[in-house]
Amino acid sequence: MNDIIQAIRVELKNSVDEKTRQTSRNFFKESIKLYGVKIPTVNKIGKAFFKEIAQKGKAEIFDLCELLWQSGYIEEAFIACNWSYSLRNEYEPSDFPIFERWIRNYISNWATCDTLCNHTVGEFVEMYPEHIARLKEFATSDNRWVRRASAVTLIIPARKGMFLDDILAIADILLEDGDDLVQKGYGWMLKAASEANRQAIFDYIMSKKTVMPRTALRYAIEKMPKELKALAMAK
Repeated sequence: MNDIIQAIRVELKNSVDEKTRQTSRNFFKESIKLYGVKIPTVNKIGKAFFKEIAQKGKAEIFDLCELLWQSGYIEEAFIACNWSYSLRNEYEPSDFPIFERWIRNYISNWATCDTLCNHTVGEFVEMYPEHIARLKEFATSDNRWVRRASAVTLIIPARKGMFLDDILAIADILLEDGDDLVQKGYGWMLKAASEANRQAIFDYIMSKKTVMPRTALRYAIEKMPKELKALAMAK
């Protein structure tokens, strides 16, 4: 296992792009540990090495993902996210504690939060929707990334028109959250839900606009027609 991880790290170090290394930190408020490799290159490396481990069992691949997460490097986290999503056809209810551990223990920025939750965790919840109850618990966490995870996990299901009542329930919990990255997260969730349930989301926004932070409000209405945006933004 360690041979694979070390080989990945050598490949990442050999793929550093100086401009990417210098500019990537500009997208984050918090300190980021990175090599400085372009995302398409990271994805290419991840896919190439996944071919070498694809025959291994899910548990062993998840263990490799854990090692990648533990490094703290954002590029290694992206590879871990891609690998776990590649196993989506094998997800079982017992996998959720693994995903939750990654969220709680390793996520420290919006990029890894969204990459893991949009795909791996979102796909899992579509398969096993009873776990949405856990997302509602996430929304009450003291950890900003766990709270953001509660919302961004539902982005893709929201676009499909799924889980509207649960989306609104999570938005209610996060409604007056003071963290701008949590506000952007649940605003994005509402925006995604508006693609399939525009009227319901608009009605929700109008009912909450006096207390909803403007950051969340702007995100939520982004895909709405101009006339609805004007109504939502009116004082």
